[in-house]
Amino acid sequence: MALPIDVEEGPHRPDYPPKTPPPPKKPVEAPRPETRHDPARPGPGAAVVAQPRLRARIANRRAANWTLDAAPWAHKSAGPKASRNVAEKLTGWGYRPARAEHAAALTARLVTAALADDGARISVHLADQDQQALILVLSHQPAQDTPDEQLLHDLAATGVVSCGVDTDRDGAGRRRWALIDL
Repeated sequence: MALPIDVEEGPHRPDYPPKTPPPPKKPVEAPRPETRHDPARPGPGAAVVAQPRLRARIANRRAANWTLDAAPWAHKSAGPKASRNVAEKLTGWGYRPARAEHAAALTARLVTAALADDGARISVHLADQDQQALILVLSHQPAQDTPDEQLLHDLAATGVVSCGVDTDRDGAGRRRWALIDL
């Protein structure tokens, strides 16, 4: 004799669990550190982990940046190229050409100083806000702790609002900057 089964009214419940997606086939790999070739260590294993990059963070304003080659053969072209880029960008943003040319001259001076660090590359950053422009040049080369006093005196003589030179905490490069009225 069969006993009656009590069935509750309600949503249908499946007899099996819902299907879950299969696990990934390969584990997710963390980003690899940048490497560069060390000429002092020829052969296999000559790649060494590069130092962390010196970065600039410019937020909440118009900005532009350019990376330039700082090799010895490029020294003559880096300053004029950076100056031209800065002048064109400021003119494109609606500033007077005379003020853009002043910014270009300051850029050339900052780039020349950055090239003296003998790095492989430099980067030029430009930002504007409230009729002022910030020109920042990073040399991506471990810098000496010697102050760049002559550069600061030269920049101050041109009538900048503010200028400075500093080295990042990890010694991965030096920042040179000038703030000018436009």
